Amino acid sequence: MIRKRSLMRRTAVVASAGAAALVLAACGGDGSGDGSAGHGGHAATASSSAPASASASASQGQHNAADVAFAKGMIPHHRQAVEMAGLAPDRARSAEVKKLAADIKKAQGPEIRTLSGWLTSWGEDVPAEGAMDHSMHDMGGMMTAEEMTGLENASGKVFDTAFTELMIKHHEGAVEMARTERTDGVHGPARKMAGEIIDSQSAEIEQMNQLLGKG
Repeated sequence: MIRKRSLMRRTAVVASAGAAALVLAACGGDGSGDGSAGHGGHAATASSSAPASASASASQGQHNAADVAFAKGMIPHHRQAVEMAGLAPDRARSAEVKKLAADIKKAQGPEIRTLSGWLTSWGEDVPAEGAMDHSMHDMGGMMTAEEMTGLENASGKVFDTAFTELMIKHHEGAVEMARTERTDGVHGPARKMAGEIIDSQSAEIEQMNQLLGKG
């Protein structure tokens, strides 16, 4: 009896161990199956997100005629603003006007380089230095040669007033051009720059109006 009981216990233990092994094997199979499915699922997700990323990258590289017009128009526009600002250190009396001019040069110089880089990457010509035709004088508050000469010949308070009044018109033109880019352009970085121009130059217009006592 004792031997029979011992044998039965051993058989039960072996059977239990065998059953446990089967369960573990089954679980391992399911786990590995789930892992494969899981990896497959992640792979599928990654592959499905890849086209989206590629599409986003492609979108960043896209541009249209409005983007080209924005860059080609804003480059000479910025160049003239930088030229105007360059007159301030030796001619302005107001410390506020001198600081404003320095801020304009600091902001618009790098933007000219960025705009030029876009045009080059798009296979477009970058406007030559000093290249202005009559149509540009009608574009966004651009100064005429006579106005520029008058500003060069002014000094002190007369310069401060003339510079501020002319730069307000200049900025208003830039803001208008930037709004057109925001509406019609498709190049993400160009539209972002346009938004920054609207914000920064609108703030400077308000500042200049205050300097003129119009704020």
